[in-house]
Amino acid sequence: MSGRARKNRMARGRLPQKAQSGAPVEGEQPGNGSSRGQQRQRQGRQAPEPAAALEVAPAPASTQARGGAEISAQPSATARAPTCAEILTRPAGRARAPAWARAAVPIRPPLAPAPASELVRHEEPRGAEGGAEVGASTFPEEEGQVSARLRELTQRKKQRGKQNIHDIGVNTRQNLRHFIECKRGTSGTVVQLKTNHFRLTALPQWALYQYHVNFNPQMDSKRLRSVLLDVHKQLLGKCYSFDGAILFLCHRLRNKVTEVFSQTHSGENVRITITLTNELLPNSPTCLQFYNIIFKRFLNTMNLVQIGRNFYDICNGAEDMRDLRFNICPGFITSILQYENDIMLCTDVSHKVVRKDTVLDLINDFQRSGRHTAREDILKEIRGQIVYTKHNNRTYRVDDIDWEQNPRSTFEKDGSDISFLNYYRQQYRAAITDLEQPVLVSLPKRKKGPDGRLKSPALLMPELCNLTGLTRSMRMNDRVTKNIANRTRLSPEKRYSELQKLVDNIHRNTDVQRELQEWGLDFDKQSLSLTARVLPVQKLNEDRRAMSICCTDWSKEIKRGQLSYPKPLNNWLLVFNYENERLAQILWEKLNITTRALGINLRPPLQCPVEDKIEEYLKVLEKNITPQTQIAVCLLPNNKKDKYDAIKKYLCVTHPVPSQCIVAETLNRPQILLSVVTRLALQMNCKIGGHLWKISMPLTDAMFVGIDCYHDTASGCESVAGFVASLDTSLTKWYSWCFLQKPGQEFLDGLMSCLETALGAWKKNNKQCPLPKFIFVYRDGVGDGQLQTMVDYEVPQILRCLNSHPNYSYKLVVIVVKKRLNARFFVEKNGRLENPSAGTVIDVEVTRPEWYDFFIISQSVRVGTVMPTHYNVIFDNTDLTPDQIQCLTYKLCYMYYNWTGVIRVPAPCQYAHKLAFLVGQSIRKNPHKALSDSLYYL
Repeated sequence: MSGRARKNRMARGRLPQKAQSGAPVEGEQPGNGSSRGQQRQRQGRQAPEPAAALEVAPAPASTQARGGAEISAQPSATARAPTCAEILTRPAGRARAPAWARAAVPIRPPLAPAPASELVRHEEPRGAEGGAEVGASTFPEEEGQVSARLRELTQRKKQRGKQNIHDIGVNTRQNLRHFIECKRGTSGTVVQLKTNHFRLTALPQWALYQYHVNFNPQMDSKRLRSVLLDVHKQLLGKCYSFDGAILFLCHRLRNKVTEVFSQTHSGENVRITITLTNELLPNSPTCLQFYNIIFKRFLNTMNLVQIGRNFYDICNGAEDMRDLRFNICPGFITSILQYENDIMLCTDVSHKVVRKDTVLDLINDFQRSGRHTAREDILKEIRGQIVYTKHNNRTYRVDDIDWEQNPRSTFEKDGSDISFLNYYRQQYRAAITDLEQPVLVSLPKRKKGPDGRLKSPALLMPELCNLTGLTRSMRMNDRVTKNIANRTRLSPEKRYSELQKLVDNIHRNTDVQRELQEWGLDFDKQSLSLTARVLPVQKLNEDRRAMSICCTDWSKEIKRGQLSYPKPLNNWLLVFNYENERLAQILWEKLNITTRALGINLRPPLQCPVEDKIEEYLKVLEKNITPQTQIAVCLLPNNKKDKYDAIKKYLCVTHPVPSQCIVAETLNRPQILLSVVTRLALQMNCKIGGHLWKISMPLTDAMFVGIDCYHDTASGCESVAGFVASLDTSLTKWYSWCFLQKPGQEFLDGLMSCLETALGAWKKNNKQCPLPKFIFVYRDGVGDGQLQTMVDYEVPQILRCLNSHPNYSYKLVVIVVKKRLNARFFVEKNGRLENPSAGTVIDVEVTRPEWYDFFIISQSVRVGTVMPTHYNVIFDNTDLTPDQIQCLTYKLCYMYYNWTGVIRVPAPCQYAHKLAFLVGQSIRKNPHKALSDSLYYL
């Protein structure tokens, strides 16, 4: 039987996502949850396995073919730190360091594009060429509106080859003329921090030669490719590094193209072609790739196993949760990059949950149930899940199941048919015992390879795939989540100790040290220390209309005083099923007490009991909602997603009214009932237009925009772009809009129309100033390697929209916000390492020389290690100083109404995320325009 994945066997379906409870109590602080970065988790290169596992016979003879630093002044420790208000009200001007400290920023050349031949990926068996069309058909070209410009940029990026995940060579600072000389602020209290960065103290003094290595016939196993090449050590010399496709040597081979031959353990002859592609100097940006490859080899020497991009101690460090049927494997995330003054290693602790059961075990459990819908249930359960294959240390996302194929089925490889059974035996020495199991299908993340050819789906054996992550039942189990949190949420002291232990082991390992000396490399034994600044805590409600608040968590203070601008709630619905009538009465009584303390005038609701059926909820909503209805509150008996989605879709699209859903179970906890009801009252009031608190923004007539995208990678549904813009100086009114795009598309096609309608909404709310003088755009969700496309595609749209207004002298700042970081910072207090204080700004040493960037730690975290947020200013035509932009950004982290405290990202970003998430998860249509001026998505 053919190994091609046929279209009629790959019917697409949507996996029901985890139901959203709708309760006002969040499990964690906003901004700390998973991001689109997790939804689009990428596969990294696999680590070579021990060579001793394979027997490779060298060919009788080797045959060669013919032919071929910036300096900045430090603020005085004795000087009084100015407040944010003082900073923001300073006269705008160029940010300059003292004359002796000004130096030109070192502009490094961009990374040279690698030739297409270097980009060969060796993966699991894939269908023949015809099968590639099946993988592509999942995301048809006619779906979505992708502009020609975006297609052009995307194609150009693919032609450049391997994804530039760290955006090396993307220089956005060179266009910001007033920040070329200095991008550092001076305000705040000086503090000394430790980091998780280690300097490279020695660099090689020789040239590096880069080769591309091709195997004929193709060897899919990276371990086998490494073993076949290792046979020729006499030719390659002592110092060489091979990652499966690219070879680095510190000497040049005689010919530009060299051919050698090896034999596999089965006696198959393999021709290896080694082609020179580049000659690199030690300070070349391309050498950063080599340094990362070398360091990963060190980790492999220390018996750490690469899974995806990270390394884990599976053999010795995995903690066996026996009664829970999974292992927690500790590991490390590593990267070597050029920072402001030095090339440094950045490393952080990581954990991976690997379950003991395989996909085959899951399939057998479902089939033993005897249900006639077993196949459909299996597909719903595993579609979108990430599986781990031990034979090559790779991770894949399961997209479909081909029930017509089994291990005896064949596919075409190197011009001949081979069965899955023999393929896995020859390539990986992996034994398959169940000959009746189906085949898993993993679609390629990109439809086309660098050469423009369509890519085929990867075909996997369920028996060889271990499940990763947690099932929904596991996530609902408090014992499971608590056990995982206790082992993975490390304190600053513990995290730093683990990182220091890794570096100590590197320096103690004789094999690693010998190789470091051969390459002329060395690392610092101690992590980098740097000087940071702590901005003062911001003050809320300075106009004295409500209780003044000056802290980073005001959950207690908000209960003791009135809101900034409470809005009366006179006409609202309370919908509940008959079984929860008692809870509905308790909810109304508690709301009446809580709102009185908050200064909200609350009248009794129109109570609507219904039967617990979706259609009954919709009927009662249709019957009782009037044009005067301010909000509909639905008390749901459980957190089933279909019911929640149906209610939200009806009230956001068909009959636009703000809504609030709460699960009955939340009200059955007397110990947290008052807190739950308080947050419910806050949510209800801000959704109908009330102002919970205010912050003073010295920049008048400034609009703050947040943009984010949501991608449902599991079901392949359309992506959703969320756009949010402030409409007043106090950041209490917001305009929102979203639109659907092609699945997986991150960049916005309709950005011009969104900004234009936002400017129209601004004009209606600000009669004296029809257009904002300042516009700050905070763009979240830009993934690794996407910065250049963002600069080339979205920024021009913003400029075209603003330039279309005649005589409009606008001031624009565009900032890329990134939450998924490996950087960590620690402060030493009383001999122990702790989290830095909220408001800590880092803009030295660990920033990038080609960017105008900085880090802000905006939250106070008591459990675990705080995560900073990275900000990269990619466009700025204002005269604002770094201090002013940093303080404005920090202030925005106070203005998110769905959390009574400071959050990790500016409020516009979090609002845009909540909007895109609600529409992508539950509505899947454009919300009604009547809701565009309310925070209905909280």
